[in-house]
This record gives sequence, C-alpha cells and structure tokens, in this order.
Amino acid sequence: MARRRLSHEGTLVLDSEGLSKLLADDESVVALVAEARSRGMEVVICALTIIEALPARTNTARLSQLLSGLRVIPVGDEEAKAASALLIAAGLHGHQYAIDAAVAEAALRQQRPVAMLTSDVDDMTKLCGGRVRLVAV
Repeated sequence: MARRRLSHEGTLVLDSEGLSKLLADDESVVALVAEARSRGMEVVICALTIIEALPARTNTARLSQLLSGLRVIPVGDEEAKAASALLIAAGLHGHQYAIDAAVAEAALRQQRPVAMLTSDVDDMTKLCGGRVRLVAV
C-alpha cells in the first residue's frame, strides 16, 4: 500500500471513524494525525462526531485527553442550515446522512488545504465535491 501523504499547513478533519480509530490507537490514524501536526496542520472534529464515534465503553479520561488536543467545531443554526443545503445539493436526505453533512460543512469552512480522514468516501465526495481531500481509513 502506498504511503498516504498530507499537505503542509491547512486542516485535517476527522470523521467518526477517524476519531474512533484515533481513540483506539489505530497505528495508521495515529501516524496520520502526528504527520499532520508536524506539518503545521490543525486537527479538528465536528462536535456531532463526538456523539457518533464513541463506543459504549469509552474511557472518559482517555477521551478528554484526546479531545483536548483537537479543536471541536460547534454546530449552530447557520451551520445546520448550510449542512442541509449540502444534503439537498448532493441529492441525499434522511437521518443517516445528517451527521456526515454537518462534518462536511465544517470541513468546507476550514483553512485550506483541507484533508479528511473518513470511512465514507462516497458520501463525503458527494457532500464536499473536490474541495476536500478525502483519505480513506
């Protein structure tokens, strides 16, 4: 497998699978996050990702420690409206896409270049177009 490389500066966004794997100390995700930080990229998550990503038996101390090193992007009225517009533009609807749309909307507002660690490349491609580099995890 070819080594996945990230840009210098910009932003790395973690979707729920990215956060879950970081929490589980997945070697490839930990390495990508470390590389992003070493290249001066900010590592962020959408606030809703916290809800979606956490297993029932999450170590809350470990979670707090991990979240302290990430910028959590809040979702308010304007962000929710923008995420809804992304869903409509992508031809998607329903609760199964709601959090993905909020994550995509948050990613699109970040300092460029933006990369996202995601397990859902197909839907994120529909939501983000070519404006976010998607890295499958």
